[in-house]
Amino acid sequence: MLDKHQGARLANLWDDGKAAGMTEPEKLLYRSNLLGSDKRITNYGGGNTSAKVMEKDPLTGEMVEVLWVKGSGGDVGTIKMDGFSTLYMDKLRALKGIYRGVEFEDEMVGYLPHCTFNLNPRAASIDTPLHAYVPKPHVDHMHPDAIIAIAASKNSRELTSKIFGDEIGWLPWKRPGYELGLWLEKFCQENPDARGVVLESHGLFTWGDTAKEAYETTIEIINRAIAWFETENTGPAFGGRSKPVLAAADRAAIAKKLMPVIRGLVSAGESKVGHFDDSQAVLDFVTSTSLEPLAALGTSCPDHFLRTKIRPLVVDFDPAQPDVGNTLAGLPEAIATYRADYAAYYERCKRADSPAMRDPNAVVYLVPGVGMITFAKDKATARISAEFYVNAINVMRGASGVSTYVGLPEQEAFDIEYWLLEEAKLQRMPKPKSLAGRIALVTGGAGGIGKATANRLMQEGACVVLADIDETALEAAQTELSTRYGKDFVRSVNMNVTSEAAVESGFGDALLAFGGLDILVSNAGLATSAAVEDTTLALWNKNMDILATGYFLVSREAFRIFRKQKAGGNVVFVASKNGLAASPGASAYCTAKAAEIHLARCLALEGASAQIRVNVVNPDAVLRGSKIWTGEWKEQRAAAYKMDVDELEAHYRERSMLKLSVFPEDIAEAIYFLASDMSAKSTGNIVNVDAGNAQSFTR
Repeated sequence: MLDKHQGARLANLWDDGKAAGMTEPEKLLYRSNLLGSDKRITNYGGGNTSAKVMEKDPLTGEMVEVLWVKGSGGDVGTIKMDGFSTLYMDKLRALKGIYRGVEFEDEMVGYLPHCTFNLNPRAASIDTPLHAYVPKPHVDHMHPDAIIAIAASKNSRELTSKIFGDEIGWLPWKRPGYELGLWLEKFCQENPDARGVVLESHGLFTWGDTAKEAYETTIEIINRAIAWFETENTGPAFGGRSKPVLAAADRAAIAKKLMPVIRGLVSAGESKVGHFDDSQAVLDFVTSTSLEPLAALGTSCPDHFLRTKIRPLVVDFDPAQPDVGNTLAGLPEAIATYRADYAAYYERCKRADSPAMRDPNAVVYLVPGVGMITFAKDKATARISAEFYVNAINVMRGASGVSTYVGLPEQEAFDIEYWLLEEAKLQRMPKPKSLAGRIALVTGGAGGIGKATANRLMQEGACVVLADIDETALEAAQTELSTRYGKDFVRSVNMNVTSEAAVESGFGDALLAFGGLDILVSNAGLATSAAVEDTTLALWNKNMDILATGYFLVSREAFRIFRKQKAGGNVVFVASKNGLAASPGASAYCTAKAAEIHLARCLALEGASAQIRVNVVNPDAVLRGSKIWTGEWKEQRAAAYKMDVDELEAHYRERSMLKLSVFPEDIAEAIYFLASDMSAKSTGNIVNVDAGNAQSFTR
């Protein structure tokens, strides 16, 4: 049976008031965003929309018919006006005269730029002919779970007719492209009263004379499919449950143990980021009697397949006896076997001109009783891949409940995955940033240096976990950085670095969020000032707890993860000039900072054999944005130097050799250098960022 989310009807969100003053292209945008707002209608980046509009030709001044259609690589839910390609319809129709047949259909993509209207730089999608040749002004192509469940059933043509009668037609499987566009045109000519068509193993095309009609037809047809499944698919999901579901806390605990090990095994070619999903749809699938046979069939819809690979890897785990030790021990062989199977699939199916084999590792890992783990080049891709596989689960659930589910034939799947046009698209993608796929945890992440460091690492593509004890500042920092770089790239954890339990919990949350760890920036701190005779034991211990014990605890946890991943690691301590050069009235602070530096040296020795690098940045007098330099410390240092607090920054600047102020961004730049491959052959080093202080020279 369908779960509540699948069974719920789609709402008609069209607002005549909003649409009243819109141009046709603006209505297309409005319609597209409405359709893309619900994953039951289409997945991220999947499907497309179009409108045929009369516009003035910029050269002749005459009114011409122009196709507005979602451009290559866009997403209908988030698309803006510049995401649409615009093409002359008369030129698109003229392409029929030079089409040489199905064996040469890929070459037609090269002609699409010649059809561009008004020098629009947005590249046209491979689906452009499918929209151009449907003789209706407004066309939607969506990938609804309920429709693909019909399309992926063994008797999909019969089911389509049974549910929709003559209103919705059916076409057999055909890879998207020029030939399929001609098929759609022929279908429309032969069935002028049809409102759409189901494409076998693929999705839904619908159309209308107005933008509103097209939108409402799409919603109506999907809702009819949902209602039909609600009535017909009443048996236990996937044949019923054969394994127990673990409690939520236990599922998370298992995932935290599995993810860094899997990540280490699959990240040899490029660093990968993970995502964990234990939603109800996933749990229904990974506890079912049909898990292994259905998983082996792979997905049906090409968009699902491209994101999730030929098939998932089902992890050997028994939730009835949830000892993860044997599972962890078996992962290397299981992943090696998957890679060998993938290589064999490549060899069986490759063509003479096929691109070289890509990464043979699985994207999707299904863990019985626990959930689904996905790994990809970045967090967004891992999350979206999981969303696509949830779509595939919903499709398998529907199809297997009313018929027999059918995945894409192996050769067809290969021809899509290694399609030369898809390869060309991959080759056009920008070069990855220097920290793409890397995961960093920054303690003191909500403060001046911590937030500047997170910002610098995220500029280079890293995912960052902000750890701080100040919840208000932490929330503000996460909001700021997620607004700038996207929610996928940043998480926050409330962490008291002096608490062993809090450190373990915070790092566990980081593992669940991103799947592993590459970089630890140990930056949490405080500063105190008092003459030695006035230094209480409590003040001494507070410095040692945060600046020595805290650095030990977070480093120990990072080392544990690094060793599980077996892929090296990187630790950067933010110490202080005071760790090398004593200051009056700050014995507790200076001693604790010296302990940090020596701890880093010890860790550099211990970590070297595992390619774990440990280095130190020594700042001095970073006042701007620093929580340390607010309140008593600033006043205490001013008193020690017998000056007003407003004079401190100038004092520190003038005492430096370079006569320069030091800012959080300066420290962040040094941390980035030590955390990146630019310093790949450096460990046990100290970089002073203090504008020059002879007392703190390391040699």
